Amino acid sequence: MKKLIISVSVIAALVIGSLIFIQNVNINRIGADEYFVQIKGEGEKLDVKAANGQHFEDYKYTLQAINKEGIEKMMTFTAQKQLREEAFLRLYVKEEKGVTSWQEVTKDELPEKAKEKFE
Repeated sequence: MKKLIISVSVIAALVIGSLIFIQNVNINRIGADEYFVQIKGEGEKLDVKAANGQHFEDYKYTLQAINKEGIEKMMTFTAQKQLREEAFLRLYVKEEKGVTSWQEVTKDELPEKAKEKFE
């Protein structure tokens, strides 16, 4: 009986741990390279139609991005809203998929070589 209770407890802990991990970790960022951009100008407004027929707007940005080594590369990504002018973003980039995720960062969070190029 003890073995059954221990087995059920271990399985429950694994399931709960997996659910917590999935909710708190953005899988699109795992194994991705990081580049940094500064928003300059408005994004190109796109009319997107979902599979259920609902229409919504995305905004496409194509900007010069810089990685922590100072290497520059043009990146294209979308956002569901118009992004704040002059904001700095960290882009998560996978070679085969392009930009998979992004998040706004402060200038202090930029790597030194990227910070120098934005000044």
